[in-house]
Amino acid sequence: MAATHPAHPGTALTGRLQPGAPAPDFTLPDAAGQAVSLADYRGKNVIVYFYPKAATPGCTTEACDFRDNLASLQGSGYEVIGISPDSPAALAEFTGDFALNFPLLSDQDNAVALAYGAWGEKVLNGEITEGVLRSTVVIDAEGAVVLARYHVDAQGHVAALRDELGL
Repeated sequence: MAATHPAHPGTALTGRLQPGAPAPDFTLPDAAGQAVSLADYRGKNVIVYFYPKAATPGCTTEACDFRDNLASLQGSGYEVIGISPDSPAALAEFTGDFALNFPLLSDQDNAVALAYGAWGEKVLNGEITEGVLRSTVVIDAEGAVVLARYHVDAQGHVAALRDELGL
């Protein structure tokens, strides 16, 4: 029997996204509570990354790495969106504390993480738990998945992503 999502009883966990598949659309609130949709980025390449919790060491490392590389990524034609289960208020604090310069979106019921295959088992402090998997999906201008990486390391992730994308 397939595992189910805790916030969506009876909903089976989806598989991981594959290159060429259409990226699941979403609309989520940003740090200011404004709705942001993947459709808003149609015509642009976008890097959507999922992280477990704002202001934790690994998530801060990864967010600051995207912040520090944003101009270069945008210069190469890529926008960046971060998604976590944090509330918009927590995202606003995280954005302000670390001068983050790209949208962070609130997926409080983890529905988007589920749709993107960024939810599953992980080991936390030696215990197996279920939660958001640190994952990155690159989507092309037409809305198709270019690449999807799961269980990525926070440290050095943007450099590895740049290498994979040939940037």
